[in-house]
Amino acid sequence: MGLVLLVVVWLITLISTYYFAVDKWHMLPLASRHGAAMDSWFHVTYIVVGVVFLAAQLALGYVVWKSRDRSGARVTYSHGNTKLEVLWTVLTAIIFVGLNLAGSSIWAESRFQGAGTNAVQVEVTGLQFAWYFRYPGPDGKFGRIKPELIDASVNNAVGIDDADPASKDDITVGTLVLPVNREAELTLRSQDVIHSLFIPAMRFKQDAVPGLMIHMHFTPTKTGEYEIACAELCGLGHYKMHGMLRVVSQDEYDKWIAQREAEKQQ
Repeated sequence: MGLVLLVVVWLITLISTYYFAVDKWHMLPLASRHGAAMDSWFHVTYIVVGVVFLAAQLALGYVVWKSRDRSGARVTYSHGNTKLEVLWTVLTAIIFVGLNLAGSSIWAESRFQGAGTNAVQVEVTGLQFAWYFRYPGPDGKFGRIKPELIDASVNNAVGIDDADPASKDDITVGTLVLPVNREAELTLRSQDVIHSLFIPAMRFKQDAVPGLMIHMHFTPTKTGEYEIACAELCGLGHYKMHGMLRVVSQDEYDKWIAQREAEKQQ
């Protein structure tokens, strides 16, 4: 039985390692500029953690086989080895803390470094169970929002105050549209609970927290349609909280904005 368990453990370990090594379990094709650095660091993490995983699981299989039931063998008990336990705890801490510190600049680039002056401004509002995307219009300013004005039945799901002149040209839509190869700055907010805007192809994921305005930015590099999901369990309707990102040329984007403005004035 010990030999069977050894074979099973080693087979599971080697097969799963193979699939990761040949990139069978990969992420969606990359479609953003900053995502290349993130993918590269994911690969580094896979290698470091993969070596530890491989060594630990192979050792587990060996120990299972070595400790198998054998006639005439006597069971022994060990209180453990304190030095060995301290060693692997310290090494584990070094690996995890080291990977975190080494990759922190990649994570912080889209969060702590401001977007460029030419970035497309979009305010993203999450609520149970939908995403709304607001554009500031030609004046470049978002209008005032009042919670008491929130009413989806009159097409004001985010609570825009029409009395504010800056809100007259604001555009609110259910599909995120961005121009290709131009930076986009997203300001995330939530009306009710914590949501998480997740665009896998852009390597973009950030919580939207009630009471906070969270700024992030990225640059899409490929035209097409990409799925948007909520990556935070936000209620019974969480499964249907999704949307779409359309990445188009700059000309198509300008025409789309102009059309939405014309519809708003009607």
